[in-house]
Amino acid sequence: MTPHIFPAVDHAHMARALRLAEFGLHTTQPNPRVGCVIAHGDEIVGEGWHQRAGEPHAEVFALLAAGARARGATAYVTLEPCSHFGRTPPCADALLAAGVARVVAASEDTNPQVAGGGFARLRAGGVEVATGLMRDAARELNRGFFSRIERGRPWLRVKIGASLDGRTALASGESKWITGEAARADVQRWRARSSAIMTGVGTVLADDPQLTVRLREALAAQQGSSAERVKPLRIVLDRHLRTPPRAHLLDGAAPTLIVHAPAALPSDGRFAGVELAAVSTVEDGKLALDEVLSLLAARGVNEMQVEAGSTLCGALLQGGFVDELLIYVAPVVLGDRARPLLALPELTAMAHARRLRVVDTRVVGSDQRILYRE
Repeated sequence: MTPHIFPAVDHAHMARALRLAEFGLHTTQPNPRVGCVIAHGDEIVGEGWHQRAGEPHAEVFALLAAGARARGATAYVTLEPCSHFGRTPPCADALLAAGVARVVAASEDTNPQVAGGGFARLRAGGVEVATGLMRDAARELNRGFFSRIERGRPWLRVKIGASLDGRTALASGESKWITGEAARADVQRWRARSSAIMTGVGTVLADDPQLTVRLREALAAQQGSSAERVKPLRIVLDRHLRTPPRAHLLDGAAPTLIVHAPAALPSDGRFAGVELAAVSTVEDGKLALDEVLSLLAARGVNEMQVEAGSTLCGALLQGGFVDELLIYVAPVVLGDRARPLLALPELTAMAHARRLRVVDTRVVGSDQRILYRE
């Protein structure tokens, strides 16, 4: 099939739609981030973005802004308009009712409830449909959503703060603070875009983390974002329910899910207000990570950040579940007795080494941030 050739004006409007979609970066979970622009040629007559799950989609906001001028216009949308009744009516029907003549979509929606149904409904109504413009950028923006729909598990990012010699803590477990203040603030932004933040009980016992988003002022200043609503699910992998009763993760500041082994049962009221879920264990007695990720996908977790010790992070990488490594490298050296970056089995040949590619690298304060993918 010959690829569609899009004129420059289409590129300009889709780029704007993608920027609009980013306004929902922190607030649309579990829905995808979507932007829409309605235009006559170079002139934009309406635009909008999906702001929160359960509220109108991007197309509806754009059509409201365009009013009668939507008739005969082109709608640029970053994701296929929905064709089913969920918490809101189908956007494909709204576009048809408004008299839009043409729809340009960046990506198809692979959710089985849509999966081409939106495009089919538009074409049946006489609307010209063109797809694939800036598709890669649209999928990248919603990599967690597509991962959950297509792979049945969240997009998984492991965040690690490390020394120049690849160590994450002293032998005693002390790790505050390897990285600087700027890096720690940067981590908050990655947390804010996540549906969930996961750790292991070892980290809870050693560091008592809060795993909350502490970017209220920065997020409140961003158009379309609400700091009050940025509360990713906190997840603890705790086979034997050892999380102490005064742990920050039990403070109610954000929803918490503790995943445990089937035989572990709470013997007191410490977990009141906290959700518990049991998953199977594997041969070594550890929780079945594939089952954990399936459980989270079923809960609508799109993008997940892991902030844990070398054992859990190493197990996730070894199991093939890590989609990206976000590493902050501080200009310090901790020595060979300090704790390693990842706990992995010994390799017997360089041919077995895991090769990663650098997606992004930049200086954050006094540290270097490197984003890796396989």
